[in-house]
Amino acid sequence: MPDCVDRDALLRALDVELEPQRFQDYCPNGLQVEGRAEIRRIVSGVTASLALIEAAVALEADLLLVHHGYFWRGEPQPVTGMKRRRLQALLRHEINLVAYHLPLDAHPRLGNNAQLALRLGLETKDVLRADGVGSVGHLPEPLPAREFAARIESALGRAPLWIDSGADLVRRVAWCTGAAQSLLADAAAAGADAYVSGEISEQTTHEARELGIHYFAAGHHATERYGAQALGDWCAERFGVEHRFVDLPNPV
Repeated sequence: MPDCVDRDALLRALDVELEPQRFQDYCPNGLQVEGRAEIRRIVSGVTASLALIEAAVALEADLLLVHHGYFWRGEPQPVTGMKRRRLQALLRHEINLVAYHLPLDAHPRLGNNAQLALRLGLETKDVLRADGVGSVGHLPEPLPAREFAARIESALGRAPLWIDSGADLVRRVAWCTGAAQSLLADAAAAGADAYVSGEISEQTTHEARELGIHYFAAGHHATERYGAQALGDWCAERFGVEHRFVDLPNPV
């Protein structure tokens, strides 16, 4: 049987590691829905959808650890419909919901950007934004842009949407997982040959062409599969609890 850890002790350790107080975020970080006080089994995933909650119930999880939780700034407040069903499932089964958004993007080892760099063979040299969200680095050896696109596809299991508007060779790269297409100009200002993020907007194509930089929209879900997984593994190693990562396919 896995070890047991007090939920509040686990939350304190997570807050020390991730430093959520450093960020002006769009949602609360940490415990969002309170469940049982003792934690033996953690299930992690990208987004706290009903399907992920049901998977956590089936795996008899005490805590669900995600990147995208609830209570986003500007969302409707009434607990009705989809929100009611999600909360009802968590509360009925006494599963804690713990979510870290920007702190999990920015962590230099466990974060989404750090984990994506490992999979793409990128060496991180600097941050893209002052709060640590987004990274700038380089490939050990320059790659033709087409080969870099193929590397992204191989690593993430999906072909990126590629705006081919930069130099033939890619060496310096900036990246920020999720919906960070708005940082494209920052990537160009940092001297990047290419910028990798999750999503793309209509204007991104024009910006990439005018800035002369390759843009790779590699998928919001695909680029953010790895932070919650790494954080769950960290919890398991530190506290001896059981951890399972559940990946629910998402084409976005």
